[in-house]
Order: sequence, then structure tokens, then C-alpha cells
Amino acid sequence: MKTIDYGSLSQLSPFELKDKLTSLASSHAERLMLNAGRGNPNFLATVPRHGFFQLGLFAMQEAERSFAYMPEGVGGHPRLEGIEARFDRFVAAHPSVAGVAFLNAAVSYVRDQIGLSTAAFLHELASGILACSYPTPPRMLSITEAVVGHYLERELFGAPLPSGGIDLFAVEGGTAGITYVFETLRENRLLSPGDKIAIGMPIFTPYIEIPQLNDFQLVEINVNADSSNGWQYSDAELDKLLDPTIKAFFVVNPSNPPSVKIDDSGLRHIGKIVKGKRPDLLIIADEVYGTFADDFVSLFATCPYNTILVYSFSKYFGATGWRLGVVATHRETILDRRLAALPEADKAMLDARYGTLVVEPRKLKFIDRMVADSRTVAQNHTAGLSTPQQIQIALFALFALMDEEGSYDEAMKRIIRRRQDALYRELGVAKPHDANGTDYYTLLDLEAIATELHGAAFARWMLAKKEPLEMLFRLADEGGVVLLPGKGFGTLHPSARASLANLNEYDYTKIGSTIRRLADEYFQEFSQARAVAE
Repeated sequence: MKTIDYGSLSQLSPFELKDKLTSLASSHAERLMLNAGRGNPNFLATVPRHGFFQLGLFAMQEAERSFAYMPEGVGGHPRLEGIEARFDRFVAAHPSVAGVAFLNAAVSYVRDQIGLSTAAFLHELASGILACSYPTPPRMLSITEAVVGHYLERELFGAPLPSGGIDLFAVEGGTAGITYVFETLRENRLLSPGDKIAIGMPIFTPYIEIPQLNDFQLVEINVNADSSNGWQYSDAELDKLLDPTIKAFFVVNPSNPPSVKIDDSGLRHIGKIVKGKRPDLLIIADEVYGTFADDFVSLFATCPYNTILVYSFSKYFGATGWRLGVVATHRETILDRRLAALPEADKAMLDARYGTLVVEPRKLKFIDRMVADSRTVAQNHTAGLSTPQQIQIALFALFALMDEEGSYDEAMKRIIRRRQDALYRELGVAKPHDANGTDYYTLLDLEAIATELHGAAFARWMLAKKEPLEMLFRLADEGGVVLLPGKGFGTLHPSARASLANLNEYDYTKIGSTIRRLADEYFQEFSQARAVAE
């Protein structure tokens, strides 16, 4: 391998560095590359996709009921009148077709468990999948919003929220949701250049970078999770949030890359801080991995009035290409109170910004300002996630809601945990066990692994003599294995992140054995150096 300037490369984002590692790992034509550097799952939910495609066929029948006299292939919008009976006939005509029974069950669930109109839901489904109308309301289709609200309550909140309910904004995945959140906080003077924002570390690397951009110029205060305590935030670290100059706490829960949820003690302490001295603290929580954790409780459930929740359907349902997510706020969110408390000059400026949308712009809720800002306000009338995407969101949510036994949930967890078993078994070290873990990623602590394999003296020598990036580049070059450096995610010790979602079980055995071979080679070098010294 040619000489590489690891010092300069260490400044790159792990996701930019990944491209260089991938290129190196794939440069050997005789060898299969094992890319564990990205969290794109290689599994997906089939049942709601079958439902989606069968729904498309039903919707086409609805469309072709209009303009049938025209031979040029022209159809019309689905009609509400009689749609329930027509759907029943469609189901009866396709009793054994994959996806049809699911659709029938989904319609029944919305009627019987959520208490909404069957006809209205079928009309929303058919019109939405045909994409024949602008998203209306722009923020989210009405029944889809209700369905997803039930899904979030079941999967993330752990208990019903306080009265008042939540508002949802359907967005193009979690990353778009975070982008919209920060843009609207900035535009509405809720975060301004020079403001302090606490970051729960380690964290998804772009989330370290966003506040530093010229767009925001925020001052970051790290709230560091303790690797020796299961990657939990100590009370002392969380107490940094007591600083009244910190405007917001930005956190991924469960974390990325450690892949652990905030435990009950941490949630209680955050809740105590918010309910006590910091009722004004804003929490921005990305909780995409919450569905992989056992008995997960969201920060939104702990601090509903203070939290902006961002959730993506990408990982759990294997739908990264769909770009599906939602942003949630409580209908009594502190954001709207903070907007009402802005200085008069800021309010006047915002009156001018949103004045073309509503007669009383000061009453426009934060989440609706997000919708407008997502289309630079002037194009608010064409805002909203595409309706076919929203229909797939609804079907994913209903699939999970109807899975009373949790069969799909258990299957997802079983897949990734068996992969973790394979990796650590071949590596030759004990697999970490944490009741708070999701195991979607595993963070390989290089010092701990070296110590367990060959002793503390070897670990000290390795960290003194070998650059962590050198190890990653050698793994890529010699073994075709791509891992990402933990440092780029804000870890305080040398480590590597491996995704357990995107390769098959036997691939993880190869990754484990490849890492072990490199460690053994380093140990031979260490032994020779020690023999010479003696």
C-alpha cells in the first residue's frame, strides 16, 4: 500500500473517508469487498410493499372509471361515492394475491381501531398512490397523519402522551427533517449565530458539522456519553444543560454509533432538568433507531412540550431509497410560546415573511412555518412530501400496528444480533451485551480489543505506534473490509464503527477473522520489538 498522509485524512468526515476506503477495498478484482461502513440495511419489509403495489392496481381501476370512452389512455380522479363497495369487490376478486389481504386488514384496522371513515381512507389511499393531486394538507395527508401518530405512540412513546395531541410533517427522510428543523429555527430567530447548542456525543457526524456551518454559526457544547458506563450520559454531563445560555440539546437516541438508548436514569434526569430549571430548553431528537431497541421510551414522551422528534422509516422497513420520515411536535410545544415571546422587531420581520400565507402570521405554528420554509415560503402552496411516499408511510405504519405479536420486530432484532454474534466470535473477544443496546451498529474499541486479545502492554504499544486510520486502511487494502473511524463521530477513544445491517452473517465472520489477523500481525511485531529491547 502506498504511503498515505493519515493526518490530513483524519480531518475528513467518516462518510467522505468511506469513499476512499471503499475504493481501496474494491481495487482487488479477485476479492469480494465487505463494506460495513454504511448503515443501509440489506433487509426490507415485503408485506406493506405488496400492499402498495396491489393498491396501485385498485387505484388504476378507480381512475379508469372516468373518461372510459376515450381510447387515448385518459383516466380521472377516484370518486369517493361507492369506493368502499368497489374495494370489497376488488378484495373478493383477488383472495390469494399477496398484499390484498394486508390491504383489507389495514382498511379494517383504520375503521375498527382508529375509528376513521373507511371511504375517506380508501379515497386518500387511491388518490395518493395515483399522485393526481397536490399533497393536501401540505403538511401531511389527514388520515395518514392520524395513522402515523398511532404508530409513533405504540413504537416510540411507550405510553399515551399528555392531552393535546401531536402535529406531524411528512418529510423526505430523517436528514431532510433535521435540515428543515434547523432552517426554521434560524429563520424564526430561535437559534442565532453565537448561540450555544449542546450536542450528545458521540453522534452521527453530519450533526456535528451542521451547527458549525456559516448558515448557523452555533457554539457547540459537548455532552459526552461514558463508554465505560454503557455509553450513557452521566448526571454531571447532563447537568451542562442547566446552563441557561444553552438554547437546545441535539441528540440521537438510540445513539449512532454506540447504538444504545438513553436509559431510564438518563431520561429521568433530563426530565428533571426540563421540568425544574430549564423549562425553556429545546430538545431536537433523532430517534430513527428506536424501533430496534427493547422497551424504548422516546425523549418526546419524557419531555413532550420541549422536544422536536425526527423519525425515519428508512432503517426499520429497509426503505432508504424511498426517503420517508416525519417531524413531530406537541400541539402545546414551547416553540410556539417562544415565538410569541420574540422581540417586536423580530415579530415584525416574521410578519413580512409569512404574511402572504395567513391573515394573522403571528398565530402560525412553528411546524407550519417549517412546511412553508421547506418551499421558501413563496411556494408554500406546492409544499409537502409526494403523496405516493405518504401512502407507503401509512402502509408501513399499519403493518407495524397490526403486528400484535411483534413478529417482524423480533425478526429484525434477530437478524442483526446473529450478525453481531458472528463478528465477535471470529474476532475472538467477548460480545458486548447491553440491555439498552440496539446492535444496529457495533463500535469496536481498539484498545479494549487489543487488551483482551494480547494484554494491556500490547494495547499500549499498538496505540502508541499505530495510527487508527492506518489500521482501517490496511483492513480495506489487505482484507477488503470497510469500517468507519469512531473519531469522526466524536468518540474520545480510538475505535471503528461497523454496521451490522448491510451484510450477511457469513460476511461478518470474515470481517471478524480479518480484524483478528491484523491484530495478531501487530502482536508479532510487538513481540519482536520487545525481544530486541530486552
